[in-house]
Amino acid sequence: QVQLVESGGGLVQAGGPLRLSCAASGRTVSSYAMGWFRQAPGKEREFVATITWSAVTHCADSVKGRFTISRDNAKNTVYLQMNSLKSEDTAVYFCAAHLRPSIFEWWKASEYDYWGQGTQVTVSS
Repeated sequence: QVQLVESGGGLVQAGGPLRLSCAASGRTVSSYAMGWFRQAPGKEREFVATITWSAVTHCADSVKGRFTISRDNAKNTVYLQMNSLKSEDTAVYFCAAHLRPSIFEWWKASEYDYWGQGTQVTVSS
């Protein structure tokens, strides 16, 4: 079992930064892929970013150039640095872990095995 706990969400003005953290426990996740998804009210959960065990990263087009995903294996923690935030970034942000050592479709929520409870990010314009 893996427990994922997100933190760092809150209210921020448009154009500002925010950094989310996802602390994993129960298992070392350094050998696996970790991802961030978000869900706005009335919308489906959507892919934001992922980082593989070898630190290869992928970001959604909507956040490319503004968001950066990174990991600190010593702390078993993954981060999402969000800059130049926009009102459309407002959502609940979820951390997820893909624990199978295989190539996978990293943009699909169904590919991830464990999820955190989410943290709210609200961007005011």
